[in-house]
Amino acid sequence: MDFASLQPLEGGWSGETFVAEAGGDRTVVRIFAGLRHAPEAAQVQSAVLGLVRGLLPVPDVLEVRRADPAAGIPALLVTSFLGGVRGDLLLPTLDAAGVAAAGASCGRVVATLGGMPMLRRGAFVDGDLRIEPFEPDLPAYAESLGVDLPGLAEVAEAAQALLDEEPRTCLAHSDLNPKNLLLDPGTLEVTGVLDWEYAHAGHPFTDLGNLLRFDRDPAYVAAVLEAYAGLRGTTPARALDLARAADLIALVELASRSGANPVATRAEQRLRAIARTGDLHATD
Repeated sequence: MDFASLQPLEGGWSGETFVAEAGGDRTVVRIFAGLRHAPEAAQVQSAVLGLVRGLLPVPDVLEVRRADPAAGIPALLVTSFLGGVRGDLLLPTLDAAGVAAAGASCGRVVATLGGMPMLRRGAFVDGDLRIEPFEPDLPAYAESLGVDLPGLAEVAEAAQALLDEEPRTCLAHSDLNPKNLLLDPGTLEVTGVLDWEYAHAGHPFTDLGNLLRFDRDPAYVAAVLEAYAGLRGTTPARALDLARAADLIALVELASRSGANPVATRAEQRLRAIARTGDLHATD
């Protein structure tokens, strides 16, 4: 592959995702450079895309290439290019009815993920999706990352107790927010679920928490929750409580990296508000 011909794909923080065009066809190339990636990261993402294909709109895998350290060539994953507009760009342009329609479509996506069972929680380690067990206890996790805010321990304990009421494990995208969802601007249906880098076997409310972390337009939140609750057999109020509790894990991890990027910094601000008020639903 001619790496010099690649153009950065808009919207990502990693700087490792590019668009390639040849013969009028566009593809997306993800390069796994640096030490932050697990050795089998490209194979894991390829396998996850194969697992969900037919259930969710995801790109086709066109090529998976292993790293060649001796030649200085990183691993890469080449997928098809999906049409649609990123949710974070589309949602601000919609009226209340449009926001609700888009929210319902996003809610169906997250509910589908929440219904894909896994046997145990943990990280995927290879292309066979073998799992390395990992299930953080919230208070201990925050302490291990050095996130020490007044009131956080009490909130984390209450959140962990709530999460323990739901023992199921499912496939979690773990970065499911409007930036990683493509929507058709006409029908407002989701046309693509992107960036599965953090996919793992986790808590069934992880992705719902991510989806509603910063996007809190009442019409959007209500539509997401109604769609999710209808498919997963719960109530919108309970789904939201569990979503906020599950998202506390991600907020703690992001807060430990505050300043690294705008999302991490905003997450740290949100976590401070939650710790200060003792309310999982608190905003900045």
